[in-house]
Amino acid sequence: MILAYIDPGSGSILIQVVLASCIGGIAVFWSKIKALFTGKKPDAAQKPEDSSKPE
Repeated sequence: MILAYIDPGSGSILIQVVLASCIGGIAVFWSKIKALFTGKKPDAAQKPEDSSKPE
């Protein structure tokens, strides 16, 4: 018989990790998520510039 036990401290840390990952993912991709619902394109300032273009 296998007994599995997660104490409350470990459970709360696991919940914090999951929630922080979700919130971090939303923060990183916020402009794309917002564009999905508004129908607008994400800001052009978010895209990296092409360094191969001559100035």
